[in-house]
Amino acid sequence: MDWLRVLLAVAGGLLLLWLLALALLWRDRPDGLTVRDSLRLLPDLLRLVRRLAADRSLPRAVRVRLWLLLAYLLSPVDLVPDVVPVLGYADDVVVTAWALRSVVRRAGDDALVRHWPGEAAGLAVVRRLAGLTPPPSPPG
Repeated sequence: MDWLRVLLAVAGGLLLLWLLALALLWRDRPDGLTVRDSLRLLPDLLRLVRRLAADRSLPRAVRVRLWLLLAYLLSPVDLVPDVVPVLGYADDVVVTAWALRSVVRRAGDDALVRHWPGEAAGLAVVRRLAGLTPPPSPPG
């Protein structure tokens, strides 16, 4: 019976760590960003991350971080399983936002703009996701 207590204690500890990680990731999400906005951009985001990861002008640490992000997004194992409505994809959005913020800090906004494959409106959402403010609109 001691092995059962140990097993329950380990399972409880892992559950607690998982909940703590999820809470920290949710707290760091950009203000006003909805899961729906982010999911619409998924194909362009994946292309952006792949293009940034392949850009040899970026620091190696940035590229490694991006390859790890791609592996996480494509992996069936998530913090919250994707079968859980809304929350299943929310953790992907939060992890992506966290990684993009880190990448933009090191690589710069220019790299983000240079590799963006989608529309300008989508880039504005990605810039919010990365913690940047949208550029001022041209006068006129």
